[in-house]
Amino acid sequence: MMLKSVTESFAKVIHGLKVGHLTDQVIQRSKRMILDTLGVGFLGTSTEVFHKASQYSKIYSSNISSTVWGQPDFRLPPTYAAFVNGVAIHSMDFDDTWHPATHPSGAVLPVLTALSEALPQSPKFSGLDLLLAFNVGIEVQGRLMHFSKEAKDIPKRFHPPSVVGTLGSAAAASKLLGLSLTKCQEALAIAVSYAGAPMANAATETKPLHTGNAAKHGIEAAFLAMLGLQGNKQVLDLEAGFGAFYANYSPKVLPNLDSHTWLLDQQDVAIKSFPAHLSTHWVTDAAASVRKHLITEKALFPTEHIKRVVLRIPNVQYVNRPFPNSEHEARHSFQYVACAMLLDGDITVSSFQKHQINRPQVRELLSKVELEYPPDNLPSFDTLYCEISVTLKDGATFTHRSDTFYGHWRKPLSQKDLEAKFRANASRTLSCDTVESLIKIVEKLEDLEDCSVLTTLLQGSSPPEAASKLFRCNNSITQSFLGFTNF
Repeated sequence: MMLKSVTESFAKVIHGLKVGHLTDQVIQRSKRMILDTLGVGFLGTSTEVFHKASQYSKIYSSNISSTVWGQPDFRLPPTYAAFVNGVAIHSMDFDDTWHPATHPSGAVLPVLTALSEALPQSPKFSGLDLLLAFNVGIEVQGRLMHFSKEAKDIPKRFHPPSVVGTLGSAAAASKLLGLSLTKCQEALAIAVSYAGAPMANAATETKPLHTGNAAKHGIEAAFLAMLGLQGNKQVLDLEAGFGAFYANYSPKVLPNLDSHTWLLDQQDVAIKSFPAHLSTHWVTDAAASVRKHLITEKALFPTEHIKRVVLRIPNVQYVNRPFPNSEHEARHSFQYVACAMLLDGDITVSSFQKHQINRPQVRELLSKVELEYPPDNLPSFDTLYCEISVTLKDGATFTHRSDTFYGHWRKPLSQKDLEAKFRANASRTLSCDTVESLIKIVEKLEDLEDCSVLTTLLQGSSPPEAASKLFRCNNSITQSFLGFTNF
């Protein structure tokens, strides 16, 4: 029987997808996403926004609790563990990015680690259970974004993780909890009323809350649906429902399960090599190539010899920040990442510290940057490019164009470099032994019989003998990752 409701068709997919529907490529790609998301989440526990979110969440308590990643002495109710872990993941804008544009993993993975640990289950949740629920959450986000032309571009109004991420979170929670088809449909309806956060808070300390809230609200939507709360059963069909978030919204009933294909099979994610808005990665790639022409045998070029730096980029206003004054603004500044790459030859986690942003030579070079918006350079992560021209005072001009950077889905990170990124990020919080154990567990996640093995490691606790190796391990990891990030 042909379904007439888009919302019902989503519920049917969420409820009906089984482990057997997973393809080898979807499993491999999602394991890479999970490892990367865990790493940036561990790194994010060092940020100020994570600490503020954690302090706030401590006022909540429950008889059941879940791990806050990398914090062995800090547990929270599942909804708030998902919230603070989601905040950590997006705290540096270091998490994966998909097309159409969103950060898909950060709203979903914290939900699954929190629920798999907190809820009684017999038999225990397996790695395949986690992989299935994770991919259901990713799939729902992608399907929703394909209903609007607006969603294919870099966003202007709503931050996508706060919109599709909230529904992906609810879908993943519903799948892991084993909700009925009807309750899956109700969870989606409830989640829509939790969704939405404006792009005006991009480049601020509030933006990471969008991902944390998406994770938290998705769990709440699933729990409320379990308790019988009802919403509009046509919420995804209506312009006044989910269509309120996107112009030109044209939803379609999903195909039957027997002909289901995964969007992740067709479209991989981008995985970042430094923590900043994805569009800035084209800028650094182009700037690195130009920089090779500006270095003498003895020293870096003098900035006073530069007359003008022109960036030809898409018109994305919230990444146009001529003189950023905070780490969050710098992560959303075409101008800053170009100058930092030209000056330093590399962009790392420390590039966005206040003292780096405010260096006199950086501010001087920033004053020479101009932006141009070629009409063919559209604001889409699938098609955009960056061309940089550096003109010296003697009249010489050096130009380079980047169409794809290393880490984009057209040029994905190698598994070796993905693991190097994870080691560099996670080793700031975990022992070397725990870091290596996590890599091995995620690598064979489909064979894991009990997810408690994973969630125990996420706590950050480690044997005493492992701690003694931490300093030596961290030094070798740092050197390994520096080799990966050099352009």
